[in-house]
Amino acid sequence: MNLAEMRTRVRRDLHDEDAGNYRWADSELDRHIEHALRGFSLAVPLQAKATLTTSAGSRDLSLSSLSGLVAVEAVEYPVGYYPLRYVRFSVWGSTLTMLIDSAPSGVENAYLYYGKLHTLDSQTSTIPTPLEDVVAIGAEAYAAIEWASYATNRVNLGGDETWSHYLTWGQEHLAEFAQALAHYGRRNALRVRQLYRPFEPPANQSTDWGP
Repeated sequence: MNLAEMRTRVRRDLHDEDAGNYRWADSELDRHIEHALRGFSLAVPLQAKATLTTSAGSRDLSLSSLSGLVAVEAVEYPVGYYPLRYVRFSVWGSTLTMLIDSAPSGVENAYLYYGKLHTLDSQTSTIPTPLEDVVAIGAEAYAAIEWASYATNRVNLGGDETWSHYLTWGQEHLAEFAQALAHYGRRNALRVRQLYRPFEPPANQSTDWGP
């Protein structure tokens, strides 16, 4: 699926398929899709792996090269061992500090396993196919609520209650979107924790890992 296909799906669910009289311009729907995609990414980020080179005498690693970073899930250091060796770490701003006894000599690499923002553009999409409807529902909710807010106290051919119908419909879909994010976000967190069960969960200044 690409952005145009996602927009078509959103229009279909919003019953906005009259090309000669669209209620939402393409740019407006694209903005709502982007909004939903960002929320989806924060709950179910795209899994990624990066190789970072250490500096002699420093336990710090710069995260500035990781575009769209949502959260670091694990740090493998040193690399090349089996079973894999993971270390505890802390993150502050764009710097990750490995909580290890001896500082690197500067020739070792570290592998970072992290989550990043999903991509949805004119050519590609990183949204898992089974979850495309989740993003669509979110975009539809944002679009309906935005239109209801705009239409309040305006004359429209559907009658005075049209805006309230859109508002109610949008709020219901927004609740469904939030529920889906909570469900898939929890499932994703459980999978990550099970994968790295022998090691402490990564410390992060902005993440509450719970009990």
